[in-house]
Amino acid sequence: MIEILSTPSLVTIQDLGRSGFYRYGVCRSGAMDRLALAIGNLLLGNDRGAAGLEIPILPLRLRFNSDLNFSLTGADCGAMLGDRPLPPFWATRAKAEDVLTLNAPRSGCRVYLCVAGGIDVPEVLDSRSTQLRETFGGIEGRALAKGDRIAAVGNDVRLPHAGVGTVPPAVALAAAGDSTTAVRVIPAAEHADYDDASRAAFWSADWKVTVQSNRAGYRLEGPELALTRPRELRSHGVVPGVVQVPAGGQPIIQLADAATMGGYPKIGVVIDADLWRIAQARPGDALRFVECDTAGAADAHDETETYLAQLAADVGRQRRLATAWGVA
Repeated sequence: MIEILSTPSLVTIQDLGRSGFYRYGVCRSGAMDRLALAIGNLLLGNDRGAAGLEIPILPLRLRFNSDLNFSLTGADCGAMLGDRPLPPFWATRAKAEDVLTLNAPRSGCRVYLCVAGGIDVPEVLDSRSTQLRETFGGIEGRALAKGDRIAAVGNDVRLPHAGVGTVPPAVALAAAGDSTTAVRVIPAAEHADYDDASRAAFWSADWKVTVQSNRAGYRLEGPELALTRPRELRSHGVVPGVVQVPAGGQPIIQLADAATMGGYPKIGVVIDADLWRIAQARPGDALRFVECDTAGAADAHDETETYLAQLAADVGRQRRLATAWGVA
């Protein structure tokens, strides 16, 4: 059991989200950085989709009311378990009454806290994810508040006494360019409808993440993108990663809590394997788009899956060795 001692707004319970409900107008929701959540779960021997805490604003303090294995992934937040510092992308065991403090991030934006077996809340539409706009999932469809107590499903996995960690994906996975904020994008249906200068600017500009960014989408600031002629589109399906351009000419990247339909022109789609990079970008950070095709997107997906499979194998081997040597 975990008790929230102090928390900023918008800390929610998230898993990998809901699928199969778009036709009912229910968005995917789930973790913004799905890769960080999966890593945190694999470090603990969980299913990669088990529910954890998504923490987009810091600091935060919580207390463990019983012994519990947990992991921290995502942003590097100078975490402290009592007076012991914890590195990012690390799993360890907390003792009853231990206090975990997460401080302002040194890098990245969102921290993920996973626990043994995952967080134990009811499933709604096949997921434990919180959907704030629709007010369901998680705990009463809301963000966590001081005094909330959160139960873990639990598992029988034993960690080495010193804990176990992994190389962060920002190091392990190839970036799309010379910057960790470069993301790969496939040209979308209306890409050719933009004038030459706008298409060139889309691929060459540094796009600033604005403060009007949230789980529904990231609003960007940069050169104004202009169509060769005005277009009115009927509303059509939208998924996370779609880059739409409203009348003002400034792109919006649709993300986890985006509406399921929209009518703005689509200039590109960020590949799924790079959405975690956007989730870790903070207001004021710059993104750069790198043109990609479906074959490149498939290669990036395969690279991510290989990384996760290797992580699961390495962590499992470390746990077995620690048990065999009596240090677990």
